Amino acid sequence: MSGHSKWATTKHKKAVIDAKRGKMFAKLIKNVEVAARTGGGDPAGNPTLYDAIQKAKKNSVPNDNIDRAVKRGSGLEAGGADWQTIMYEGYGPSGVAMLIECLTDNRNRAATEVRTALTRNGGSLADAGSVSYMFSRKGVVIVPKAGTTEDDVMMAVLDAGAEEVNDLGEAFEVVCEPTDLIAVRTALQDAGVEYESAESSLIPSVNVPLDEDGARKIFKLIDVLEDCDDVQNVYANFDVSDEVMEAVG
Repeated sequence: MSGHSKWATTKHKKAVIDAKRGKMFAKLIKNVEVAARTGGGDPAGNPTLYDAIQKAKKNSVPNDNIDRAVKRGSGLEAGGADWQTIMYEGYGPSGVAMLIECLTDNRNRAATEVRTALTRNGGSLADAGSVSYMFSRKGVVIVPKAGTTEDDVMMAVLDAGAEEVNDLGEAFEVVCEPTDLIAVRTALQDAGVEYESAESSLIPSVNVPLDEDGARKIFKLIDVLEDCDDVQNVYANFDVSDEVMEAVG
């Protein structure tokens, strides 16, 4: 997971300041709306909504947009779409297994977008169940280093159910069971440790190491997929060494 996580964290930092900001805002807002619809509009009683709001705020989404999304999701304001979560399974170049999570109000459009992105970039859709067994659902908290040591993080989260702490270069990644996510996030807050995001994620059990050419192809495919309005998250089982990461830039 390390290479994939490191790449995702680095890319995320760039995305905040590049031209895709509008598209990223839309996805974060969609997350907030769906969380409010699923568990109610009170962040204090809806941890998923709390984390969705925190993530949106940390990515500079305006508070007005966040508030309106909560109201739409909880039915206090009209205009909320009927978002459905669909998971597509596929393979990318080099045999990389991929799970593509969509949040859409149009299943046909989502399926077409995902299929087109895959086939045009050396990938293919796979049958349901042929890829998903390689991934398990985990809670993942990203903690920026900024004056925080690995020991600080470990001490804070050990008793809260954290399974491992990984060094991603500019940040630490805390992995736990999804049911322990709130406890781990709360433990960090109580210890005064700032975290960047806390969310449920899909982590692969086996990784495919990629060379420079393979890495370029996968990064391009994931960029194309994430550019689709209906695609919310892309999970893949590749690993990229620091050397390859540097070469790809």
